[in-house]
Amino acid sequence: MNLSSQVSSFFQNSLRAMKSRNYRLFFFGQGISLIGTWIQRVAMSWLVYRITNSAMLLGTVEFVGMLPTFLLAPFTGVLADRWNRHTMMLGTQIGFTLSALALGLLVVTEIVQVWHILVLSAISGIVMAFDVPARQSLVVDMVEDKRDLGNAIALNSTMFNGARLVGPSIAGLVIAAFGEWVCFFINAATFVAVIAALLAMKIAPRTTNGTHRKVLVELKEGAVYAYRTVPIRATLILMAFVSVVGMSYMTLLPVFAKDVLQGGPDTLGFLMAITGVGAVGGAFYLASRKDNLTIDWQIPASLMLLGLGLLALGGSRIVWLSYAIVLVTGFAQMVIIASSNTVIQTVVDEDKRGRVMSLYAMAFMGMAPFGSLYAGTSAKLFTAPVAVIASGVLCVFGAVLFTVRLPSLRKMTAGPA
Repeated sequence: MNLSSQVSSFFQNSLRAMKSRNYRLFFFGQGISLIGTWIQRVAMSWLVYRITNSAMLLGTVEFVGMLPTFLLAPFTGVLADRWNRHTMMLGTQIGFTLSALALGLLVVTEIVQVWHILVLSAISGIVMAFDVPARQSLVVDMVEDKRDLGNAIALNSTMFNGARLVGPSIAGLVIAAFGEWVCFFINAATFVAVIAALLAMKIAPRTTNGTHRKVLVELKEGAVYAYRTVPIRATLILMAFVSVVGMSYMTLLPVFAKDVLQGGPDTLGFLMAITGVGAVGGAFYLASRKDNLTIDWQIPASLMLLGLGLLALGGSRIVWLSYAIVLVTGFAQMVIIASSNTVIQTVVDEDKRGRVMSLYAMAFMGMAPFGSLYAGTSAKLFTAPVAVIASGVLCVFGAVLFTVRLPSLRKMTAGPA
């Protein structure tokens, strides 16, 4: 096989989920919207640090924005198993749009205060608590050939991190030229793309038995199922650990950009964008795989790589070296996230998918506020570099523990225990 044939075969295999029309619509619509989301995320971080000069408040804003996912996701997961997930996601996109518009108006009128940002972050977090289980569960309905589900999950990660590559770069330039307010209006406008894509989809309604028990009863059923299913339990524990310890350094990137590396909003934008480049590489690597048979070693190896990257980032005072380091940490993060998602989506029973994916959201996104609080508090008590180095040490320890103590994911993906 010649080189051109090999390249063609690689891309055909990497993009095989695109054969499904609904997934194609979702991919491009959500991709545009996510660029806006990352533009807003950078702008909000810069705005908070500019008006407060407080690493602690950076962590607090992240905490308030993500806490509702931790508190509400188990309940919204039950609703995602009961309600029309397509309709749920339409509603959440409208909610995100209104939140972005409100923040933009507050900033452009120059009346914004930290408490405004905290309130709007909390509102967006509530919307996110409904969005994540609906969106994660809806992916399986978009893919016509269920053998392509793992590929679709990896492509979702590519889409998310491709946006992280583009969005922060745009944000840094826009903030420098016009100010943060433009970024919030750009984000609101990008939600039109995903709303249009959702309206254009044709998804057959799911069949249910039509009977529902009390929410708490169904919630308990989902939690017990997740606990007793070994691959799901192990993966959720891993994701909670990584969310708190391994990804909290992202909260401190404004501090690194401004104080450690002596840069500005463009430096922050490039740090986040290059993290996205690494993550896109990790997602493409996973998307190109035809199976998950080596996923067991990929997760602890990537956690070790993430830990070593954080140790290096904490010690770096050189801009170009920090860029190279976050390229590696972005790759490692993505392999952990997408591999873990694939493990869960592969083994979960369909009638419990919404509840289990809400637990995944609780472990991944819901634990993030505690990571942000940990990062902000550590940076205040010590310094941002020391906080990141401590996270690196814990990740290295976690990788060793995961390898020694937990069952092999290769064995676990064969089915529930």
